[in-house]
Amino acid sequence: MLFRGCVLLVFGSVLVQATHNPALDTAWEDWKSTHQKQYLGLDEEAIRRTIWENNMQMIEAHNQEYELGIHTYELGMNHLGDMTKEEVVENMTGFRPDMHVHLNNTFVPESGPVPPSLDYRKKGYVTSVKNQRSCRSCGWAFSAAGALEGRLKKKGKKLVDLSPQNLLDCVKKTSIESNFDVIYAFMYVRDNGIASEKVYPYNGKEDARCIYHNCMKAAKCKDFEAIRPGQESSLTNALVYVGPISVGFDASQPTFHFYKKGVYSDYYCQPDQFNHALLIVGYTCRAWIVKNSWSESWGDGGYIYIEKGRNVCGIANAASYPV
Repeated sequence: MLFRGCVLLVFGSVLVQATHNPALDTAWEDWKSTHQKQYLGLDEEAIRRTIWENNMQMIEAHNQEYELGIHTYELGMNHLGDMTKEEVVENMTGFRPDMHVHLNNTFVPESGPVPPSLDYRKKGYVTSVKNQRSCRSCGWAFSAAGALEGRLKKKGKKLVDLSPQNLLDCVKKTSIESNFDVIYAFMYVRDNGIASEKVYPYNGKEDARCIYHNCMKAAKCKDFEAIRPGQESSLTNALVYVGPISVGFDASQPTFHFYKKGVYSDYYCQPDQFNHALLIVGYTCRAWIVKNSWSESWGDGGYIYIEKGRNVCGIANAASYPV
């Protein structure tokens, strides 16, 4: 809210006076209706309309280059359209891995023949796409819950939606305050277990009181393992022999915010500046199949296909999974 207020103060006097493109009036009204957007008066709406139009122009310019073969993926307007790049990062990301723990707990996953492609969604290992809403440091909890869900299914158990809110409320009580990392979630579940989403529902609050009790336990793990940074071949092996994998990612680029379909890569991504956690649920010959927690209206039904072989945005630098 403070960041949002600063944006309004800094840009308000300029943007309220901005002339909007009347050809986009209908598209703007349709977009507001689709995503149930409401604003605190005409001044704020004028500011958000200007941001939305700027994002629309960026999307259209990118897609024109896509048609020329310059890019391998398309962009599309979504529910983040009235937010600046900085606001998306501030409100939707917050993953901060503890690389010291990662490096001290690296293992070489079981190896052997690997199929040319793999999609755990088709095998019934992946629950529905979730919406973390404007919860800054919630992505890691959804990624960890997804990895646990897939691992349980891989071991012959029933696929159950596990509770990210349980992790949000309780993991921080036992981990380092400056780190929001899936490995602390796995440690917590190792020591305490985790409730199902049905028993411990999501409310999107980061500072709620931990109400977990052992009688709520729907699952548990023995430990966790991390993949040595940068080893995409180990990432492939882990996917095949373990199941869906939690990964860190630099999600700060507008191309990620408005990704729609195709094979994603961005030159400006930083492989060592993770700020979001995702879940790899499979791969094709060209790309990792990755689940996000920004709702089905983001990306390709909530998923993104990320280019394999170049460690795009550091996707193989902070990968881990439950044992």
